[in-house]
Formats: sequence, C-alpha cells, structure tokens
Amino acid sequence: MPPAPPNRPPPASTVLELRQHLDRRLGSLRAGRMSYLLHWRELSDYILPRRGRFLVTPNQGNRGEPRNEKIIDSTGTLAARTLASGMMAGITSPARPWFRLTLSDPEAARDTAVRLWLDEVAKRMARVFAKSNFYNSLAVLYEELGVFGTGAMIILEDFEDVIRCQTLTVGEYFLANSDRQAVNTLYREFPLTVGQVVAQFGEAACTPTVLALYRTGQLDMEVMIGHAVEPNDDELVAVSFAEGMPYRSVYWELGSSQSLILAARGFREFPVCAPRWAVVGNDVYGRSPGMDALGDVKALQVEQKRKAQAIEKMVNPPMVADVSLKNQPATLLPGGVTYLPGNAAGVGFRPVYEVDPPLPGLVQDIAEVQARIGKAFYADLWLMMSELDGIRTATEINERKQEKLLMLGPVLERVQAEMLDPAIKRAFAVMARAGLLPPAPPPLRRQSLQVEYTSMLAQAQKSVATAGIERLMGFVATLAPSRPDVADNIDYDEVVDEYAALVGVSPRIVLPPPAVAQLRQARQQQAAAAQAQQQAVQTGTAVARGALDLSEARIGNHNLLETAAQAVAATLHSAPQAAPPPRTQP
Repeated sequence: MPPAPPNRPPPASTVLELRQHLDRRLGSLRAGRMSYLLHWRELSDYILPRRGRFLVTPNQGNRGEPRNEKIIDSTGTLAARTLASGMMAGITSPARPWFRLTLSDPEAARDTAVRLWLDEVAKRMARVFAKSNFYNSLAVLYEELGVFGTGAMIILEDFEDVIRCQTLTVGEYFLANSDRQAVNTLYREFPLTVGQVVAQFGEAACTPTVLALYRTGQLDMEVMIGHAVEPNDDELVAVSFAEGMPYRSVYWELGSSQSLILAARGFREFPVCAPRWAVVGNDVYGRSPGMDALGDVKALQVEQKRKAQAIEKMVNPPMVADVSLKNQPATLLPGGVTYLPGNAAGVGFRPVYEVDPPLPGLVQDIAEVQARIGKAFYADLWLMMSELDGIRTATEINERKQEKLLMLGPVLERVQAEMLDPAIKRAFAVMARAGLLPPAPPPLRRQSLQVEYTSMLAQAQKSVATAGIERLMGFVATLAPSRPDVADNIDYDEVVDEYAALVGVSPRIVLPPPAVAQLRQARQQQAAAAQAQQQAVQTGTAVARGALDLSEARIGNHNLLETAAQAVAATLHSAPQAAPPPRTQP
C-alpha cells in the first residue's frame, strides 16, 4: 500500500475563500440538524447513554461520568444490542461469504476466466475486510443505525491494513444530500489532543496556539477540529488544490483565524458510508426502530419505578407513632425492642395507610411493554429459532421466517444501497490503486462490475425464487412417468446455473459450458466404444452359437456342418475349368 500523500495546503490566496465557504456551510448544516438533536438526546439517554456527542466542550474531564441515570429497565438497550448482532450475523457475517462480484452483461459473466477472476477478487476483498477493523466498525454502525436511524462511517486508505474504518456517533457529524437524494457531503466537529494534531498534520500547518501548547509539553490539551468531505465541483478558487479529485477533504481548527487550515486533500470516490433506516421525502436523516420504541421505553422506566415504590411501601411503609415515644429509644428493625411504660396501652407504631398494589396486573403490563419494545427492534425475528416452542417442521419454520423477513425487505435494500455498495466500491478502488488485484482477463474490458449479496437475509429473500424452481422441477418429475416428453420443456443446464446464482455458491463448483460440453463428448465416445465392443461380442457369440448348432444337427452319419462343407467342396469341383490363356509367340 503506498503511503498517504503529503499534506499540501492550498495557496494562501485561496485559503480565506475556502475557510469562508467551510464556516458558512457548517453553520447552515448545523441549523438544519438542530431539530433532530432533542430526539437524538432522548434516544441516547434512554437506550444508548454512551453514544452521541452533544455540546462537546474540550478539556472537560466529565466524559466518564455515569450517563444511565434515566435507565431503570434495560430492555431497550438489550433490544438494540440484539438488533445490531442480528444484522451483523444476517447481513455481513465475518464467518461466511456475504457478497460476490458479477458483471452487468450476463453473457460476458459466463466466461470461465471472468468467473474465476471475479471469485478471486471477492476472496481478496474478504481478506482485506477481515484484516482491517471493518467488522468492528460495522458492529457499532448497526447500533447507531437501529437507535438513531442514521449512521456514518469513513473508509480511509491505510498503509498497513489497506483500509481503515472510523465510525462516527450521532451529534458529531452533519450530512447533506445530492440532487438524487443520496448523501454526498459530510461535515463533522470533534476534539483532538495537541499531540494528535501535530502528529497528523505536522507543525507547519498548526496554528500558533497549538504550537505553543506543543512546545511547552501540553500534549493532552484538546482543541476542536472541523472536517469537511464534499463534492469538488463548485466554482471556488480553492478547488485548485484537489484537481482531478471528485471530492475534497479539508481539516481546520474551529475558531481559528480564517487564513489557516490544517490539511487539504482529495478523494477519488466518496469515502463515507451513510445508511439511513427509513427516509421520508428529501429528509437527510432517517427514522429508526429506536424512535418507534422510545415511548414504550420511557413508559417502561416509569412503570418499573412505580412497581419498585409499591413494593417498598409494602415492605417498609410510612409509620405513625404516639407522641409519648418522641425522643425515646425506639427501633423498627427486625428483632428490635421498644420499651413502653406499663400504662401505655395502645401506644406503638403502625402504618399510616395500608398499601396493597395490584402487582400481578402491573407485572403483566410491564411484560407487554417489554414485548412491544422487542418487536420494534425485531427481536422476535433475530431470536425466532431459539424461541420456537415445541417441535416444528422445517416447512413451518421456513414459512414463519419468510413472513418475518418481509418486514426487513426495505431496510435490507437501503442498507445494501447506502452502506455495503459504497464500502465494497471503495475497498475495490483502494485495492486496485495499490496493485492488490489480479490482472483482469480481456473479456472484462468495457464491462461494469456489479455486487450480488449472498448473506443469510439476502438468501432468505431469494428463497422465493429458489422455491419456485424446486416446485417446478418437482411438478415435472410427477408428470414424467406418464408423459416422458414433458421433460423436454426444461433446460436443465440453465436451471443449474440459475439455482447456483440464487443460492450464491462459488463459481468453481459449477462447471462452465465448454467444460460441460467436453465432458459430455467424452462420455458419448466412451458409450459408443462400449456399445461397439458389446455388439462385436454379441456377433461373435451368435456365430459361435450357429456353428455349434450346425455341428449338433445330423443328417444320416454326418452333421450339418460337415454336410455343408462337402456341398461347398462339390460345388467348387463341378464348376467348369477356365481355359488357359493363349501362348504368345516371341
């Protein structure tokens, strides 16, 4: 992997114009995101208290303080964790192949060399994903997506691991859509220590304030950094620093002079994956299961608190005592003794009021709320196999799974389009520039690559097509005994290829058409040779059997074979002799 390009800031004449654009754009994006912050803050408080960056102030040591004071019942947090784990296992499991490469032209994709090249490239990309922190970042991204409805992950080129992923948390980034309603702009603000700033950008790019802190050894002091990734296609003079790059990437210190930036680089492809769970109209940020379940999550905390208070009042109720016991030794501890005078009949402690809460009904209502939260996060889908009561048939399990997977269809399509497609394209481009891909065969020229997903959820969606093929083949098999010619309607080679593509098997398993034709030709030649040999054996056997029959049949004192031989000899003896040729005189 080649090293990252050096940090080359744009000319000083363009920095001011660039900074004005960045500060103005950041301000407009912050204003557009403001209405989401309150909702995100509630989701963070009640479901994921350690996620979200709201009102980040540098150099404050309160980031490790407890943030789960509003959570009494952790059902929402556990449901979000189950959702993230289920999506990780069902969409991008590191333990099994979840994507493969193909071509937009089906005929070109049938070429043997092309199929093997695509399979090898997919395996190399899978190794790069496994070696980097790609899967660790995805696990965090799925939680962000399920709770806040929007996620963001940056994929950067890395000298050691080819790619390096960085998952952002809600509140620290701002997004903007293109005219096609796809995310094409990311701004973010985040703290870095002085040591990190100098190490990443170099002393020459740092502000005098950062340099003064660095040279006095205050390496752990924090400063707020701004980062912008946006299309490099506007009319700014400052775009000259990233000529030929479709996207520019700029770092600057927030609040610093407008004549300074930390770094100005470019990207050949948009390095940000920004999936949304569900989007309405031209909204930039998405809706999530966490938003749907937030009301139940908040109600659950209230119910659990009331239940605990009811139990507390039953076990340790408020008491009333006679005034004569004031300032007298008294105890309410188990086994404790309070001494009263002999004439103090009726003097003592008693509850102010009797508490008899309907605990069974309260517990049942809490269970219903917990079940609704689980359904909002699709916990019944992810845990379906373990929660099936009794023995179920394979057909019943498959049908119930397909019914539940229908609810995830739109979400799966959006995750593939907004997260997985950009990630695979980005990794492919980085590997191609680094020379980590095998040489492409000639048929791949002028062909566009496409991604097909073979994860568990993708296969479950395709199971409708595979089930149709299986039902058709079973139907033909039932008709074949009575109508053998009905099988002529089926192209069995095409059935195998189509079924293999739907279930996502490796192209090395199914032989290409030329190899199949060669194998069949060799089999036909072997069959023809065996048939000729069998016919020769049958002919020799017939001749031998005929001779045996003639030798056993008798006419008088001779068998038929001898009689036939004598008849042939007599015929040759009685034939007229041909006259000798005339002699010629010399």
